[in-house]
Amino acid sequence: VQLQASGGGLVQAGGSLRLSCAASGRTFSTYRMGWFRQAPGEEREFVAAISSSGDSTNYADSVKGRFTISRDNAKNTVYLQMNSLRPEDTAVYYCAAAYVKYSGSYAYDYWGQGTLVTVSS
Repeated sequence: VQLQASGGGLVQAGGSLRLSCAASGRTFSTYRMGWFRQAPGEEREFVAAISSSGDSTNYADSVKGRFTISRDNAKNTVYLQMNSLRPEDTAVYYCAAAYVKYSGSYAYDYWGQGTLVTVSS
């Protein structure tokens, strides 16, 4: 699966952005999807994830209550709605796809190219 992230930009603190990640291929609905971010000089960190059907989500504590992940399997797209943005949310945001094995284990094997989000104070 190939992933293309978009929607990043410059926003003031307190503002909102919606990131999109479009996936190629007909098996998008079988993948667990996640958003990760990497700030300058920092390691990549988990932001949010959503199950293949969309009925289960989880978030990093730092974004809980402010960010919402969703997906539209008919459009092969996953979204990240980001509200109440803070300067510390500034990072390159990546979407990723993971195939969940029958055992329940998974790994994010497919990554998009990243989209830059800059939050000014």
